[in-house]
Amino acid sequence: MTHQAFEQGEGILRLAPTWVPRSFCIPGKRIKLHPDDLYAFGANRGGIDERWFSSTTKADNGPLTTPDEGLSYIVYGDLNQPQKVLLKDLVTEMGARLIGDDLWSRYGRWPMYSKFFDNRGPLPHHLHQMQEHASRVNAEQKPECYYFPYQVNNYGADFPHTYFGLEPGTTTDQVRHCLEIWNEGDNHITDLAKAYRLTPGTGWFVPAGILHAPGSLCTYEPQWSSDVFAMFQSLVSEVPTDWSLLVKNVPAELSHDLDYIVSMIDWPNNTRPDFKQAYFRPPRPVHPMDEMTDQGYIEKWIAYGNDYVAAKELAVLPGRTVTIRDAGPYGMIMLQGHGTMGMWPVETPTLLRFGQLSNDEYFVSCQAAEQGVQITNPSATDPIVMLKHFGPNRQSPKM
Repeated sequence: MTHQAFEQGEGILRLAPTWVPRSFCIPGKRIKLHPDDLYAFGANRGGIDERWFSSTTKADNGPLTTPDEGLSYIVYGDLNQPQKVLLKDLVTEMGARLIGDDLWSRYGRWPMYSKFFDNRGPLPHHLHQMQEHASRVNAEQKPECYYFPYQVNNYGADFPHTYFGLEPGTTTDQVRHCLEIWNEGDNHITDLAKAYRLTPGTGWFVPAGILHAPGSLCTYEPQWSSDVFAMFQSLVSEVPTDWSLLVKNVPAELSHDLDYIVSMIDWPNNTRPDFKQAYFRPPRPVHPMDEMTDQGYIEKWIAYGNDYVAAKELAVLPGRTVTIRDAGPYGMIMLQGHGTMGMWPVETPTLLRFGQLSNDEYFVSCQAAEQGVQITNPSATDPIVMLKHFGPNRQSPKM
């Protein structure tokens, strides 16, 4: 029966919106969720400041996490009374037919997801564990990419700057001291880091083990299929960070072992003097600009230069029909405009209620991507703009 979902869209799957709350965040109100629904999971769960895309990864939000939190649903069948199936289940059932021989043989799953992260203020300086540390809690590492779309950043909120890494010359004893004074208020770990102003239309790559305190721009985040993290900053915007958020993905017997906790930091890469040169990601055209505009579109790589995830921003110019081919499967989310993609309508919603379906998110199978997806923009004035997230992609640019 679930094959009907694949066949109905000719290899393109329509996805339902997936909303995720975070107890330690204040929503920035830029991801088009109705203001009355920002606490739809309950105020005790925190505000909804994330929307996850193409996700087969369950959110890890503690003991109150709902059974399907963070997981993407495919909707299919009767448009008025659609059926639903988890993307995760269809990947398991269809395997290589859906995600291609390469990803299926290497991972046996769809190995990434993406999200909009939309916080009014900065997050604590934190890291996502490297594989050696994630493995100790039966999890995966989580390298991730950032991109700051213009369409969801009409304002910068409270702190549109991100602290990355640690200043060259920082010592392990200095970081260890920050943990020793955790309950004394601000542990001053960002005194040891450098803040970079965030620029819409650009992005960053953040490897596992890199400390970062994401700023308050609404951020598109293609990332590896994991939800591990460790918060190293004890006070942010005068709000204390509970120690449990530092050791959420630390073995219980090591939850107060400061030497182990500090060992989770990738020291050489956090303190490298060429940090921005190594990890800043300005967009790169996929093909020569004149060639693309002649054909009716503009496509840019916005996440690249790593072995884990990649992403593109695609703009289809007004009044044009194009066929776009890709070497592998991908998920996509609309940013602007309306039209058709294959047999599906695509449109950018203004406001969504919690639980409401939309026509702005799809998953494109490997076969459909390789054959080419036809996109038509009927508008005389407005481009269609979408973001496309990939797993490991050998065609993405190297650094």
